Amino acid sequence: MHNLLAVASFLVLLLSQISEIDSTKFRLVNKCRYTVWPGILTGANRTPLNPTGFTLKSGKSRTLSVPPSWSGRLWGRTHCSRDSTGKFSCATADCASGKIQCEGAGAIPPATLAEFTLNGDQGLDFYDVSLVDGYNIPMLIVPRGGTSGGCASTGCLIDLNGACPAALKVARENGSGSVACKSACEAFHDPQFCCSDAYATPDTCRPSEYSLFFKYACPRAYSYAYDDKTSTFTCASADYIIIFCPLPYTSQKLLGARKEVAELPLVNKTMMYLHHNSG
Repeated sequence: MHNLLAVASFLVLLLSQISEIDSTKFRLVNKCRYTVWPGILTGANRTPLNPTGFTLKSGKSRTLSVPPSWSGRLWGRTHCSRDSTGKFSCATADCASGKIQCEGAGAIPPATLAEFTLNGDQGLDFYDVSLVDGYNIPMLIVPRGGTSGGCASTGCLIDLNGACPAALKVARENGSGSVACKSACEAFHDPQFCCSDAYATPDTCRPSEYSLFFKYACPRAYSYAYDDKTSTFTCASADYIIIFCPLPYTSQKLLGARKEVAELPLVNKTMMYLHHNSG
């Protein structure tokens, strides 16, 4: 009996080590000048990724081991605090759990989302940065050590809150400044912006002036529901760095290849666009 228990314990330890070796690593890095509270939501019928929320101070990072074939999304909550009862809440991308851990709740729009499906079709990871639910914070995904599938970096390096169209702006509680930028779907609840009802196909739902604002600023990020061709990326056997508030200089160092730096994003043209349209 003692030998059986010893063998069982050994097998459990061995399986946990194999799982650790096979698991993908997500390294979350906060380059913002302020604290960010990452939130994590695992897709249905997938092994949960824990923790589901935590504090990430400016300049800090945290590495998570992600279960095989995981699918879900990550985001950054900002302007968070506790009230007199101890309830935790955030001005942007709150998950409404009342705690730092999101506990299975998703981000309340607007929120910049990093979305992943690991070990999908043909063993590839599928990933994107989505502004379909609006925008609250710059974000960059950088694959490291991938073996196939393109493995391009993607994201949105630009702070869009200041240049956000007036109809989409989310102001601070005191009314000064902007902390997030709504999607047109959330702002107007119109099927043509939500790609719903009669607009629920790629042929009937087309880019709008509002989704093009996001697309011009962040050409590799999802800007509306059917923006797949330029916004979904693949890689195999990679680990991923997810950066909040990536600086152009930081991204150059991480991305390495000059060609990719020039393409992600076209910073000069983007800044000219935002400056021209900020009024």
